[in-house]
Amino acid sequence: MRTPHDELRAGLHEAAEAYEPDRARILARVERGMAAGPEEKRSRRRATRPPLLAWARVAGATAAVSGILAMGGYALASVVKGDETPADPTVSVSPLPTPSPDATSRAPIQPVPDPSGGGNTQAHKPSSTPTPTPTPKASNTAAAPAAKGTEDGPLWSDGSIDPHSNDFWAQSDVTIKTTKQLTALTVELKVADTGGVTSTGAWRSPPEDDFDLTVAERDGFLVYTWVLKEGRTVQPGEWVFAGQYNHTRGGRDAKDDTYKVTAEATGEQLAVKGDFAGQDDTDKSDDGDS
Repeated sequence: MRTPHDELRAGLHEAAEAYEPDRARILARVERGMAAGPEEKRSRRRATRPPLLAWARVAGATAAVSGILAMGGYALASVVKGDETPADPTVSVSPLPTPSPDATSRAPIQPVPDPSGGGNTQAHKPSSTPTPTPTPKASNTAAAPAAKGTEDGPLWSDGSIDPHSNDFWAQSDVTIKTTKQLTALTVELKVADTGGVTSTGAWRSPPEDDFDLTVAERDGFLVYTWVLKEGRTVQPGEWVFAGQYNHTRGGRDAKDDTYKVTAEATGEQLAVKGDFAGQDDTDKSDDGDS
């Protein structure tokens, strides 16, 4: 349904579009006025009406024409604008200003130094105290008793040089026997550096994936360490742990080599230790056999 405001706007819109000024008539009147002489102009002004009234009418006509043209322009603008925007006025909100690149890329403000000369310790203090990383849990966490010999309850041990050793290479064997299942086990073999001792490998008879092996040189010894992984077990039986190494030419004396074994069976902590026969002991044994 059209309102009076819509009808007025439509009428003004049509009037503005239909209006065409008569340029020929306007020019003709201007030319007649310019062609008339001074006397004719004066007589024409006197014949019509007093000058003051004439100027008033001219000014009024000019104002009226200006008002009509202004109203027509406003009406035309309103019509055009009304076609583009909804009739109901709405409140527009200006968008927030976009921050300049300098505001976002500026370097952080450095802390102000302590006037006393001690420095701003707060700027270097971490926001929170870091949590220390827990130490990995070993398979033998409970304190094992001091080993007193080669036997401890269900655990038995022995150390020997493999008979296939030669003048340049040797293998030290640590043999253990257990009559119970072991839930924790650590075997340490220490080979004294008698000259040119370097590791060439290691092996064990239990499954390889059940143990972590480390080889290191420490305090004049080549140290092999096997540790049973957490959650793994060693079944009752006889097992061998061997370290292999090169050495200087000639028969090597193993009198300073040692081993140590700690284990756990049914909640009981076990420990055994031993050494290896030296050249003198081997020679005596050979003489006795002969």
